[in-house]
Order: sequence, then structure tokens, then C-alpha cells
Amino acid sequence: MNSPTSSPHSDPAHTRTGSTARPAERALVLGGGGSTGNAWLIGVVAGLAQGGLDVTAAELTVGTSAGATAAAQLAGASPAGLYRASLVAPPPRPAPPSNSGGASPARPAVTGVHRVQSIIDSAHDMDDMRRRMSASALELDAESDGSWSERWRAIAAGRLPGRDWPERRVLITAVDARTSLPVVFDRDSGIDIADAVAASTSSGLPLRLGDDRYIDGGFRINAENADLAAGAGRVLVLSPLGGRSLTPERWGVHLSTQLDTVRASGSDVRLVSPTAEAEPLFGVNGMDLSLRPAAARAGFEQGLDLAPALTPFWS
Repeated sequence: MNSPTSSPHSDPAHTRTGSTARPAERALVLGGGGSTGNAWLIGVVAGLAQGGLDVTAAELTVGTSAGATAAAQLAGASPAGLYRASLVAPPPRPAPPSNSGGASPARPAVTGVHRVQSIIDSAHDMDDMRRRMSASALELDAESDGSWSERWRAIAAGRLPGRDWPERRVLITAVDARTSLPVVFDRDSGIDIADAVAASTSSGLPLRLGDDRYIDGGFRINAENADLAAGAGRVLVLSPLGGRSLTPERWGVHLSTQLDTVRASGSDVRLVSPTAEAEPLFGVNGMDLSLRPAAARAGFEQGLDLAPALTPFWS
């Protein structure tokens, strides 16, 4: 496969190539939040559609981690069909193969909150955190047998209706572990959308794409990366984590600060987060596959309730 080293669009602060796309009239931002976050996102969009509001026709969609999966799913399948699938709890993941031969495990345990928090606590700012997170990821990559990337790419592809980018603009976030720079994949990046999603959802162990290594899009700035929608006329942000972040507020990367910047660009912004009753389904429980149906239903009900209020804003 071709290496995408020079193709992805970087964060404006670290520009390597620039996008010439005109500002969108409507932008949909789909934030990260694990497996339950993905189910909630699908549920909200399906509930809005049931209520007469189709947000999938946005000229721009930004997807991060679980939101990247949702963005690619919604680009090729109906919200109603995806919602029905989310109501079926997937089987438990099989246990990893035993390390009987003394070789390094195929995928070290890299996704723990304590590990991420310790790296954040040792960092001075977001750039420093990305450098430390990338260095840690590359160390784990060197210790692994490399088979995890292919397995994860297959898993990511299996969740999607196809591997082709849609005609409308979709941006999927990641971090280049070799340079620690933020990266944004789009249809001009030289890889298919499934590989972009696999990179954005890779968490702490870097996904191998040719000679490149990428880690989770949530390490770019935060779980939403709403700054990529700045300049759009109307911006709808769906945040499974409700803007919660492990980074200190003084770094200036929390969702509330980002949304202030997006509004300052002239965008009209609406934020949707899970209700207080649904919050226990997310965060530390975000990877509990058994909670996906409950998260999807919570999102659907919320979307259905919000459709009348959001329709004048979006239409």
C-alpha cells in the first residue's frame, strides 16, 4: 500500500498540506467516547431522523475515535439501520492468545485511564503530551509482534458499510506517532476510510499504515476536535463525554474553550451531550459492549426529543 505520509492535512498549527475546501454551511461534529459513545451517537442521529431532522446531509462531518467510526458508518448506511444494529449487544471479545513462547504479546495493555493520566500529569502542555504519548506508543509498538495492526484494521473495516470515502466532506482525526503532530485524514489522503477510522480509534498502540504509525484522534486536541468545524455557518456537536477531559483546564483545550473559538469564527453552535441519567454509560464504562444497547436507546430518545428544537437551527 502507499504510505500516506505527505497526504493527510495537518492541524492548522502544524500545516504540512492545506485544505482549500470552502467553509461548510453545516458541520456535524461526532466526538469520541468508546463503544457506548459510538452507540449513543448513532442513536441520537437516528432519533433526530425519526423526528424529521436529517443531519447526515451536512456538508462537513468531523469524526474522532468512536465518532470517526460513526462518521464512516453514517456516510454509507441509514441511521435507522445502524440504530437497529446497535440494539443488539455484540458477543464478548475473545481472550487474547496466551504468551506461551516468551515473545512479546501482540497487543500490550495500553488503553488504561491510569496510563494516559500519568502521561498527561507529566506533560507541560498539549504538544508535550502528544510527544510523550507518541514516544510511549512507539515503545509499545517496538515490543509488539506487529500483528495487532492488521487485526484492528480488519475489525474497523468490519464495522463499516464500505471502504470508499463519501462525496461529501468527512474529516477523521489522528496523531502521527513518529512526529507527534496532529493529522486529519480526508478523501485526498491516499488511504481508504476504513484505514483512517482504524488510525483514529487505535488508542495508545500505534496503527501501522505502511511506514507510518498513528494513534487515537482523541490525542489530537480532545475527544471532539470541534475546531475543525470553525467557519461553518451552523455547527452541531454531539459529545458522548459531555466535554469531560483528563487534561488540565489551563491547557486551553477543553471543549468549552474550543466552542468559544468556533463561535468567534462566526459559527452558530449547538452542543448535545448525554443526559444526566445516561452518563453512567460512558467514561469508565465506555468499552463495556453490553451497555451499547442502553446507550443507543438513550441517544435515540434524546434525539427524538431534541428534533423539534434543532430543526429550525439546522434547516
